[in-house]
Amino acid sequence: MPTFTTDGVEIAFDDIAPSDESRGVMLLVHGFASNRKEGWRRTGWYAALERRGMRCIALDQRGHGESAKLYEPDAYGRDRLAADVIALLDHLDLRRVDLFGYSMGARTALAAAIAAPERFSNLILGGVGEKLLEPRAPSGPTDAMAQAMLADDPETISHPMLRSFRHFADEQGEDRRALAAFTRAQNPPLDVEAMNRSPVPVLVVAGQRDSGAGDPDGLASAFPEGRGVTVVGCDHFSAIPHALTKAAVFDFLDGMLDDPFADRF
Repeated sequence: MPTFTTDGVEIAFDDIAPSDESRGVMLLVHGFASNRKEGWRRTGWYAALERRGMRCIALDQRGHGESAKLYEPDAYGRDRLAADVIALLDHLDLRRVDLFGYSMGARTALAAAIAAPERFSNLILGGVGEKLLEPRAPSGPTDAMAQAMLADDPETISHPMLRSFRHFADEQGEDRRALAAFTRAQNPPLDVEAMNRSPVPVLVVAGQRDSGAGDPDGLASAFPEGRGVTVVGCDHFSAIPHALTKAAVFDFLDGMLDDPFADRF
């Protein structure tokens, strides 16, 4: 298992390179309570990128998988998560890659692309939509998630979404105390003005039944070169392994999606 250390934190990652890297490099950032193996290998992304001839890099975000577990919320600020992504590129001596973040990983990927747009050829935000732009309360849902992670008995968690994330964390053997600290990190609102100025082409893709994401087009419209795709019939968890999600991502990378702004000219 390759690792590197940044900001005093050990980060685990995979780096899978085909014999021919002519089709580029994709860096994958998993979602909350997941890890690189569950979020990307089991869902078929490693294999799909290998078939495409792309180098595949995926990290375990701090507090997840085989990366270091930290128990103070300050350790999980979005700026630190984004810095881990950029530090991995530096560690691997990669100047520019395609970046794909799913769910919570989409927030990390977006922050990295805003901080260092010159490092990313394309940005793919999965499992999110227009609700990402809605203000988040400083407490409430995030603290409820922390409490769900720390509950002695998951069956006492009344909210279905919170209970599903708790079961998912248990299934993956994740450190629930670290996850609770992760959810309690305080972050500023997303920088919508920076999104409006972003030079990076962006694909936003989410399942039709992903009620927590909202309309992908609503988020895509915040970027100068944004494109939204809805995966019919899928929810938050079923969209990521779906063949239609992979098709949308690869069509986007190949420039085969219709230009969403063609009617402006």
